[in-house]
Amino acid sequence: MSSRTESMSAELRRLERRVRRQVDLRLAGRRVWESLPAILQIVSAVAAAYAIAHWGFGHATPLLAVTVTINSLGFTRDARPIRVAETVLGILLGIALGDAFALLVGRGLWQLLIVLTTVFVVGRAVSASPGFALAAAVPSALVVMLPDPDGGPFTRSLDGLVGGVIALLATALVPRDPRRAAARDARTLFSVLEESVASMVDALTDAQPAAAELALARLRRTQPLVDAWAASLDSAISVARISPWVHRHLAELRRSSRVLRNADLATRHLRTIARRVEFLVRDGAHRPELAGALSQLATSLGLLRRELDDPELAGAARAELSHLAERLDPGTLMPGAPVTDAAVLLLVRPLVVDLLVATGLEAEDARALLPPVT
Repeated sequence: MSSRTESMSAELRRLERRVRRQVDLRLAGRRVWESLPAILQIVSAVAAAYAIAHWGFGHATPLLAVTVTINSLGFTRDARPIRVAETVLGILLGIALGDAFALLVGRGLWQLLIVLTTVFVVGRAVSASPGFALAAAVPSALVVMLPDPDGGPFTRSLDGLVGGVIALLATALVPRDPRRAAARDARTLFSVLEESVASMVDALTDAQPAAAELALARLRRTQPLVDAWAASLDSAISVARISPWVHRHLAELRRSSRVLRNADLATRHLRTIARRVEFLVRDGAHRPELAGALSQLATSLGLLRRELDDPELAGAARAELSHLAERLDPGTLMPGAPVTDAAVLLLVRPLVVDLLVATGLEAEDARALLPPVT
């Protein structure tokens, strides 16, 4: 029996390793697929920067034209033009200071340390971002450590300028799809919200404390999802403002920004509701009316998520939320219910208002849909 148990355990461990490898391969493939727009943008920009510096200005090895382009664009989630511009300015500052110091005091260890100290001090004084000083320090070190190119001491500064200009042009003219990351982050957040509300419905329907605890645990981890969506959406809007290819999507992105603001508020409300539900269901009582209201809320969240991907569905979430808002009177929906149950339903009211505003309804009109509390 012991050998059979050990054999089964070994087989389970092998199965677990296979599953883990498959998951790792899928994640690796997903990362590559999602990075393809960035890869194409960077490679195109590098080709342009190299061509201009090498054949246009006659620089044999335009090292900094290439490195400035790569470092300015990168794979960061934040692809805002202002972020790219800040990185470019930091790198160009470092190259210029490196060229100037190399011309004045020569090359060597102590010269390198002086240049780095100066670049760090100036970088921290110019920008509050630590990345600005670091972006300036690396090329300044390269300039001091490498011998002068054939074109003279400030040839690398010109290469860096070429790379920086190309990076900024690539941000506008060869943009990554700015809506893809924002749409993915929106779907992730709304999926978690739907799942959390569904768990609360299960908890209220069958008096399951474990389901309520699961909902609360999920909702406590939503703030990073909100922050990720905010960052990707801000980046998308910034690119759409200057890119002629993406500008037509600016209105759509701004509508998503409105949804984001109110989804953030709704998430905070849901955390409070989940804590109340987790406390309520400990008594073992079934609460089908309250579960029904939250089930309708979950449906509304799903419709709102789908509207972000398919504008033709616009209005479906508002209709569902409006119908839910009209039912949110504890005296009518749950006559004779304890105060603790009614308090949960009252917490749903401002949440529904926030979601109605997310659909484009004015806040006053959304509040007017709520029935008087009896």
